[in-house]
Amino acid sequence: MKHTTPTRCSFTVSDFPEMKMKVLNWTQQFSTFCFLDNHQYHIAPTSMECLLAAGERRSIKTGAGNAMQQLQDFRDEKKSWLFGHLSYDLKNEMEELHSSHPDRTGFPDLFFFEPEVIIRLSEQEMIIEADDPGNIFDTLTNAGLPGVSIQPAVNNIEQRISREEYISIISKLREHILRGDCYEINFCQEFYAENIYIDPVEVYKKLSAVSPNPFSALYRLNDNWLICASPERFLKRKGSKILSQPMKGTAKRIPGDSYNDEQSREDLLHSAKDRSENVMVVDLVRNDLAKICEEGTVKTEELFAVYSFPQVHQMISTISGELKKDISFSEIIRATFPMGSMTGAPKKRVMELIEQYEQTKRGIFSGAVGYLSPDDDFDFNVVIRSIMYNADSEYLSFQTGSGITFYSDPEKEWEECLLKAEAIKKVLGSSG
Repeated sequence: MKHTTPTRCSFTVSDFPEMKMKVLNWTQQFSTFCFLDNHQYHIAPTSMECLLAAGERRSIKTGAGNAMQQLQDFRDEKKSWLFGHLSYDLKNEMEELHSSHPDRTGFPDLFFFEPEVIIRLSEQEMIIEADDPGNIFDTLTNAGLPGVSIQPAVNNIEQRISREEYISIISKLREHILRGDCYEINFCQEFYAENIYIDPVEVYKKLSAVSPNPFSALYRLNDNWLICASPERFLKRKGSKILSQPMKGTAKRIPGDSYNDEQSREDLLHSAKDRSENVMVVDLVRNDLAKICEEGTVKTEELFAVYSFPQVHQMISTISGELKKDISFSEIIRATFPMGSMTGAPKKRVMELIEQYEQTKRGIFSGAVGYLSPDDDFDFNVVIRSIMYNADSEYLSFQTGSGITFYSDPEKEWEECLLKAEAIKKVLGSSG
């Protein structure tokens, strides 16, 4: 199977929601797959609605040391579709940094695979690229809809950092800012549960129902599962154009109260603190893109735009540029990763402070999941609003954070972290 050339066929879809559920159910037979889900959002530039890559024709997995060059060599061997992830801890390769905190979820620093099957699903069409597309489509069409499995509530969710300790840390970070060590820092904390069994596909469906976001993903690498409801794009390339859409600034939605919900949105739009936080990241991204783009082409296409999602309003800016000729994927990632919205500014110093004050290795969290196409286009999300689950060790983890500036109120930052955790706790049935 691995030595044949895949065939690409198009099929008409009559019931998109039903077919989407069937695809999710069908993909569980694979020990490696990546399901990217746009949830019918139309945040320009739009992505494919659903994109599934399943099975491995070949793959690359690396730990510390020379990972990006290994990936580039793997990429240069064959210009095929590649799906996978970049972990936050690749930072140690970009700068002279280290990661010493415990890693309990077990994702490798980097993993990419050329899939045996690619399925692109939209509201009217399914495109299958595989050895026998017709057989796969018939199997999906004739499959029954899966029943809903009973997912026990995960009630023993704990936090690594207490409220009092969190507030103390934020105060210390504000002191670093006052001393001029940094301007803004993204600080995260871990929520976790041990000896837990979940059905990751069922949890993904529930998370999608509660918090459908445009850069969602269900990603499996053997016993490692990422259940992701990300609203944020890291980096997209289309031809010679590169684009990043950092997200900074959050306000709560108020369901059933349109007046106060709109007021919450307006308060975010005009918040001096959130605008300050957002523009710092925009400047950082502009600086990153300037390293790999033609001189004078980097521009801010949209500044302080507020988008509304089911749980929260978010402030998003869009920065783009025209890439220099013959620039490689590894060069692009070295210049831009980790993303500024998950670090702060200046990037190296805040990553040192993140290591100093956080208590859990980030791993795939605040990394990126996505794909490279055969013609070198790519699209990657920011791994936030996500559950990491190790089925072998039965360890479940999710992290939330916020951008800290000198104007940050430690109590409000604590509340923002809890707000971001609400959707995940609801999905897990937690009463805490």
